[in-house]
Amino acid sequence: MGGVLARVSIVVPTIGRPSLDALLDALAAAPGDRPAELVLVDDRPTGEPLRPDRPGLPPVRVVRTGGGGPARARNLGWRVARTEWIAFLDDDVVPDADWYQTLATDLADLPPEVAGSQGRVRVPLPEDRRPTDWERGTAGLATSAWITADLAYRRSALAAVGGFDERFPRAFREDSDLALRVMDTGARLVRGERWITHPVRPTDRWVSVRVQAGNADDVLMRRLHGPDWRAPHRADAPLGRRPRHLAVTAAAVGALGLALARRPRAAAVAALAWGAGTAEFARARIVPGPRDRAEVTTMLATSAVIPPLATWHFLRGVVQHRRVTPWKGLPDLVLFDRDGTLVRDYPYNGDPALVKPVPGAREAVDALRARGVRVGVVSNQSGVARGLITREQVDACMARLEELLGPFDTVQWCPHGPDDGCACRKPAPGMVKTACAELDVDPARCVVIGDIAADVEAAAAAGAVGIMVPTPVTRKSEVAAAPHVAGTLTGAVDDVLAGAW
Repeated sequence: MGGVLARVSIVVPTIGRPSLDALLDALAAAPGDRPAELVLVDDRPTGEPLRPDRPGLPPVRVVRTGGGGPARARNLGWRVARTEWIAFLDDDVVPDADWYQTLATDLADLPPEVAGSQGRVRVPLPEDRRPTDWERGTAGLATSAWITADLAYRRSALAAVGGFDERFPRAFREDSDLALRVMDTGARLVRGERWITHPVRPTDRWVSVRVQAGNADDVLMRRLHGPDWRAPHRADAPLGRRPRHLAVTAAAVGALGLALARRPRAAAVAALAWGAGTAEFARARIVPGPRDRAEVTTMLATSAVIPPLATWHFLRGVVQHRRVTPWKGLPDLVLFDRDGTLVRDYPYNGDPALVKPVPGAREAVDALRARGVRVGVVSNQSGVARGLITREQVDACMARLEELLGPFDTVQWCPHGPDDGCACRKPAPGMVKTACAELDVDPARCVVIGDIAADVEAAAAAGAVGIMVPTPVTRKSEVAAAPHVAGTLTGAVDDVLAGAW
C-alpha cells in the first residue's frame, strides 16, 4: 500500500489548539508507510511559528493564511499540495493506530468516478454519567455526512469545483457544501473503514449560544443548493428546532407588541406561549443530561436566549445571502504576459538591466502565491525571429524577471514572427495550453492577464479566462472588445482573488 500513500498529502488546518499535539503524536507513532507530506495550515492571524517536528511524521510543510477561516485554510492546504489525493484531518481528532494502513486500503483501486472517501468518527462520552448538551451535540459528528474531520478528496475534484466556499466563515456547512458541489458533477463519495476519535473539547457554558451563528450558513446552503439540500441522499442534515425557535420568538415579540398596544389579555396569552415554548425547550435539553446544578442552570439560561438568537441569525442570513451566486473559487493558474504587463515594455529587449517591474508587480504575484495559486509567464518574443535578440538573451531576461518577482511555475515564450504560422504565438492558444498541460491544470481554471487583445484572445482560444490591463499604447478598440478589463495589474489580481474572473 506504500504506492497509494505516496499519492496522498495530509492537510490539517489549525489555530494552534493544544489538541494539535495529540494529533501529531498519533500520526508520528502510527506504524506503516507514510504519505507524501503533511501540510499544516496555520490559520492564526499572528503568533510564533508552529514547531511540529517529531520523529516518525511524514515530511512536514507549514503554511500560513493570516487568519482566513477554516475554508480558506483548507483551500490553501490542497492548493500547495501536488498529490492525487488530499486527506483532510481536523486538528482536534486522534487517528487510530492503523490509520495510515486503512487509509491506503480505502483509497486503493477506487474507480475514477469516486471523488472522495470519508473516514469513520467515534466520539467518546462519559461512562459514569449522562452526557451534557454540548457532549451530545459533539456526538452527532459520529453520524454526520461528508465532514472533513477525516475526508480524503481527489485533488482534481477539488480543483474542478474551486474548493471550499470561503463565504462560509466558520467550521459549519462548508464541508457539506463542498460535498454537494462535488456530487453535482456526477462524482460519488464513499465511506471508508478507517477510524478517528473526536474527543469532546472543553468549552464554556455559552458555547450553545455562539453556535447559533450557523443558522445564517443554513440560509446560504438553501440559496446555493435548493430547499432539498438537507435530504438524506444529499447533505443528510436534519432541520432541528428552527421552526419552533421561530414560533417561540414570534410569541415573545407578539407579547411585547401587545403589551405596548395596551392589550394586556392578548399579551398575557402570547407571553404564556413564549414561556411554555421556552420551558419545553429547556426540558428537552435537561432531561437527557446529567441534571446537575451547573448543567441545569446553563440550560435554563441558554434556552431563553437561543430561540431569538437563532431567529436573528436566520434572518441575517436571509438578508446577507439574498443575491448569492455559485462559488467559483480561485483559479489554479494565472499566466501573465511579460512586456507591458509585468514589466515596462522596451521593444525587443535583450538586456536584463532593462527588466523593470511595473508598480505593484511583486506584491500582485506574491498575493497569488500566498493563496496557493500557481503563476506563470506567456510571452511573445518575435525579436528572435527578426534577428534582433538571441534566445540566450531572452532566457537571461526571464531569469532576471524571476530574480525580481520570484519563481514562476511555468515560463513559456514564443520565438516566432507574426508570419511564421506557429501555434504558440499569441493570439494562438499554444503557450496557454502548454502551460496548463505542464501543470495538469484544466484551462477553464486558468486566467491570462495581459495588456493587448492578443493576450485575451489566446486565453479564449485555449478555453481560459482573459483579463486585460490596458497601457497607454493599447488600442481603444481592443479595450472595448475585452470581456474583462482592470485598471492596474494589482486590480486584476484583486479581481481574481475576489472570485471575479
